[in-house]
Amino acid sequence: MDIETLSARLDWLESRTAIDRLISAYANAFDRMDAAVLRDIWHLDASLDLAGFGSATGCDGILAMAKSSWRQMPHMHHWMANPLIEIVGDSATGTVAANCLFHDIEKGPVQASGLYYDRFERRSGKWGFLSRRFELHYLTPLKDWLPVAGIESFTALLPAATGR
Repeated sequence: MDIETLSARLDWLESRTAIDRLISAYANAFDRMDAAVLRDIWHLDASLDLAGFGSATGCDGILAMAKSSWRQMPHMHHWMANPLIEIVGDSATGTVAANCLFHDIEKGPVQASGLYYDRFERRSGKWGFLSRRFELHYLTPLKDWLPVAGIESFTALLPAATGR
């Protein structure tokens, strides 16, 4: 194997690892309400479209939308699965399946599932999201679902929910 082939393979592996990190960082940033992590994964001219949950353009717009989401849904837990990524040079596209449990202050506990359509770019040696669009497959209210143990147990909601 020549050095050019080896270098291209190494670049692909490093790029894939960086893109996988972006996908995980997105989920963690939303779940932990971590604006610093969320800011770090987008290019300044990026866009985010979350179907009926909102859309924004630019890093500042995305952060403002996230903060609004965090007020509406103070408990989120994302799972990202089955990333299918195509990398060509400094650009990449992909799809990622998503499942999210969250507690909406109006709807209560809900499960949402769907598919993200992503575009990534490497600029100045750093990969970032250029766009992320969510296609909602279903939104399901979770009747009588109330965590009773753990650090997000909603214990403050327990008396109202059970009538005790």
